[in-house]
Amino acid sequence: MADRFRVTLAQLNPIVGDLAGNAAKARDAWAQGRAAEADLVALPEMFITGYNTQDLVMKPAFHQGAIEAIHALAVDCADGPSLAIGAPWVEDGKLYNAYLILKGGKIASKTLKHHLPNETVFDEVRIFDAGPLGGPYSVGNTRIGSPICEDAWYDDVTETLAETGAEFLLIPNGSPYYREKFDVRLNHMVARVVETELPLIYLNMVGGQDDQVFDGGSFALNPGGELALQMPVLQEAVTHLDLTRTDDGWRIEASDKHTHPDAWEQDYHVMVLSLRDYMRKTGFKQVLLGMSGGVDSALVATIAVDALGPENVRCVMLPSEYTASDSLEDAEAAAKALRCHYDYVPIGEGRTAITNTLAPLFEGLATDVTEENIQSRLRGLLLMAMSNKFGEMLLTTGNKSEVAVGYATIYGDMSGGYNPIKDLYKTRVFQTCRWRNDNHRDWMMGPKGEVIPPRIIDKPPSAELRADQKDSDSLPDYPDLDAMLDILVDQNGSIADCVAAGYDRDVAKRVEHLIYISEYKRFQSAPGARLTPGAFWLDRRYPIVNRWRDPS
Repeated sequence: MADRFRVTLAQLNPIVGDLAGNAAKARDAWAQGRAAEADLVALPEMFITGYNTQDLVMKPAFHQGAIEAIHALAVDCADGPSLAIGAPWVEDGKLYNAYLILKGGKIASKTLKHHLPNETVFDEVRIFDAGPLGGPYSVGNTRIGSPICEDAWYDDVTETLAETGAEFLLIPNGSPYYREKFDVRLNHMVARVVETELPLIYLNMVGGQDDQVFDGGSFALNPGGELALQMPVLQEAVTHLDLTRTDDGWRIEASDKHTHPDAWEQDYHVMVLSLRDYMRKTGFKQVLLGMSGGVDSALVATIAVDALGPENVRCVMLPSEYTASDSLEDAEAAAKALRCHYDYVPIGEGRTAITNTLAPLFEGLATDVTEENIQSRLRGLLLMAMSNKFGEMLLTTGNKSEVAVGYATIYGDMSGGYNPIKDLYKTRVFQTCRWRNDNHRDWMMGPKGEVIPPRIIDKPPSAELRADQKDSDSLPDYPDLDAMLDILVDQNGSIADCVAAGYDRDVAKRVEHLIYISEYKRFQSAPGARLTPGAFWLDRRYPIVNRWRDPS
C-alpha cells in the first residue's frame, strides 16, 4: 500500500464557452502533474465550460460539446496521473454539475453536485438537477471524497463521504469573491474537518467572468483545522501537494502559505483583474473614458492603466462653460501622471446646436434638469462615437452611491461597456485613491507613486452641470448616504434600522425612494466588478415597477 499521495492543484482561469481553450489549460496542468509524478491532477468546478455559465449550459449543443471535450481529454491524458475536472453531465435526460475523474483514457468515476446554490449570483436550482448523496471514488488504492463547492457548506455530504470510506476530501470550487469571503470559506471548511476528522483540500477557480471574480486562495487543512497550504489570491498557480499515510490516516505535508493582502488591496486587485479579464475574454484591447477632473473618473482611469497599460487607455476631457478651471487642470494632471493618452473635446458647439434645435419646442418653459442632462448625454454621444471609431471600449465611471440613488444620467454618463467601480461606495472611492497613491504591486501595469493628484481627492464632488453645483445640493453628505445605503441595500434593512442608527426618518425615506425609482437605470447599466454580496447585478433582482415603500 502506497504511503505517499501527490495531488497537483491547478488554480486556473478558464473562459466561459472556450471548450478547446479550457481543455488545453487542463492538458497543460496534467502534463505538469505527470512531470512531477503526481497521482492526481485536480481542476476546479465546471472548469471545462468556465463558470458561472448561467443558462448557456442548458443549451444541448453546448453541454454535449463540453462532454465530448471531456471524452477527448480523457484520451489525451490516458498515460499518466488521473485527472479530476468539473463539467456538465447528462444522465437519464437530467443535467448535472459534475466532477469527473479521468483515468486510462476514459471517465472512471463521477460525482454529482447535491446542494445547488440558489442565492446571490447563483441560480443553479433552475439550471441543474440535484445529484444523490454519493460515496468516494478511488485513485489507486486511495479513496477520495469530492463534495462540489456548495456541498461542502453542509455536513450531510461530507458525513456520508466519511462514513463510506473517504480518506481525504478534495473540494472543487467556483467560489467568487466578496470582501472577507476567505474567512467565511475557511470557517466552513474547518467545521467539515472537525466533523469528519479528514484532511481537506479546497481548490478554487481564479479569474473574472462578467461581474464576478473568482479569487483563488486555495488551501488545505489537516485534522484539527491546522493550515497546511495557502495558495495566492487572484492569480493562477499550479501547486504539487503531498499527503503521507500515518497510523492515524492521511496527513497533508506542510507546504507554502502565501500571505493574503488586506481587504483594501484585494478590492483594488479585483477591480483591476475584472476589467483585464473582461477585456481579454471579450476581445477588446483598449478603453476610453470621460475624464472630468473628479475622483471617480481618476480612479477608473488608474484601474484601467493598471489593468491594461497606459498605452491602451484614452482619457477625454469634455468641458462645458460650467467646468471649473481646477477640473481642467486636474484631469490633465491625472492623465499625465498615468502616462496615458489625453484628448480635449469641448462640448459647447454641439450643445448650442442641440439647444437651438429644441428651442421652438421648449419655448416658454423654464430651464431645469433637462438642460443639465443634455450636457451629459452629449458627452455620452461623443464618447460612444470615439469608441466606435477607434475600437476602444467606453468605461463608465459611476460609483455605487450614485448608482444606488440614480445620481447619473441614463444614455449620458452611464454610457459604456463596463464599470470597474460600480460596487464601490463614494467614501471607499476616496480611500481607495489614497491607497493606490501609497501602494504599488507587481500586478499593476501603471506607474508607481502619486498618480491621482491629492486635490482631486480633497475637493467637494460636483457634476458641474450648472453653476456652483455640488453633489451635496441633491444628496446627503456621502458618509451619511453611504451608511444608509449599506443598511437599505447591503443589509436589506429598513427605515426603522436607519432611524435606530441615528438618521432622520424623512431623509432615510427619501433615500429609499431614490433607490426604488432608479431600478430602471440599473437594469440598463453596464456590468461592474462585484465586491460585496449587495452588488447591483445578479445579487439584487428587484422589479422596475414597484409602488411599495417601507411603512416603518
